[in-house]
Amino acid sequence: MEKQGLNMRVSAFVNDPVGTLAGGRFTNNDVVAAVILGTGSNAAYVERAHAIPKWHGLPLKSGEMVINTEWGNFKSSHLPLTEYDHELDAETLHPGEQIYEKVTSGMYLGEIVRKVLRRMAEEAAFFGDTVPPKLKVPFILGTPIISAMHQDTSPDLKVVANRLKDILEISNTSLKMRKVLVELCYIVATRGARLSAAGILSILKKMGRDTMREGEKQRTVIAMDGGLYEHYTEYRNCLENTLNELLGKEVSETVVLEIANDGSGIGAAILAACHSKYLETD
Repeated sequence: MEKQGLNMRVSAFVNDPVGTLAGGRFTNNDVVAAVILGTGSNAAYVERAHAIPKWHGLPLKSGEMVINTEWGNFKSSHLPLTEYDHELDAETLHPGEQIYEKVTSGMYLGEIVRKVLRRMAEEAAFFGDTVPPKLKVPFILGTPIISAMHQDTSPDLKVVANRLKDILEISNTSLKMRKVLVELCYIVATRGARLSAAGILSILKKMGRDTMREGEKQRTVIAMDGGLYEHYTEYRNCLENTLNELLGKEVSETVVLEIANDGSGIGAAILAACHSKYLETD
């Protein structure tokens, strides 16, 4: 900015979930967390200051602080990983990192489907005697393609046939083959969505909002942003149904997931305005 001669001041660096949380909270006081489900995944939430052992600064007037979880880097023996996940992880630029993100986010769902499909082609001759060359190209199946095939409602699964022909150069597929591919997309997306719901539940549990408080019906709103959540309808529905299942009927009625279009950009602008050193003049 200095090189360009811009009279600007950086008051804060704001990542996607923090910006989305700020934007959501600005218009709705019930917003207590934000989740990004797009190419990558992350979450932020409002925590009570006394519950943050790392904080050694001055007492906070509000008694609360925003926590950026970086949950995409979560890794645990309890996180179920397949051989396809291990193979994908080993081939990335950061093996051993962002494991939770690699099984839930839009960057990787299509690649997992491709790896399974390639194995089916190699070991079960799913596409005939030869493995289609395009199927060996990493990340050729983007998640928008998976979403389109998964949500194909045409009787003959025409969308699936067209995507196979246009992207993988595979023609003359049978309806049975196309149904298997839709089922594969369903399995990978369902796992991702259910694991994402588990992540949201963990934040609600940390905040004590996974149970009903006696005599109080609090409303909990989570601002959601990201193309995966917004555009992959089956993924979104599965995530929401899973969260309701985990919370139970009574609590789930108090928890709302709201799409925040460009929530991070709007929130960043609001935070910049809050920290502006320039006073408004008539």
